[in-house]
Amino acid sequence: MPSYEDDLARFEEHNAQVLGISVDSLASHEAWQKSIGGITYPLCSDFYPHGSVAENFGVLRSEGFNERALFVIDAQGVVRFIDVHPIDKQPDNEEIFDVLRQLR
Repeated sequence: MPSYEDDLARFEEHNAQVLGISVDSLASHEAWQKSIGGITYPLCSDFYPHGSVAENFGVLRSEGFNERALFVIDAQGVVRFIDVHPIDKQPDNEEIFDVLRQLR
């Protein structure tokens, strides 16, 4: 079974950047990263104005937090793939790799 680091290397092979975005504050992000031993991709705070990025992408919940969603955006800034799934479910990276292969 591929590791988390293996998947990040595979994203780089596709000339893709993994980026996390959450409506939580920077302090919250820092605490979360430390609690899991750190992460190796950028994590952006959509805290102020609260949820503006999530809202623009249609994934801000009325409760004030964002859906767990994945987007593949091509080099021209066009959204090519959207996957919104339950907060407690880990996305299947293979589906994203299939999309990236199709964009080549």
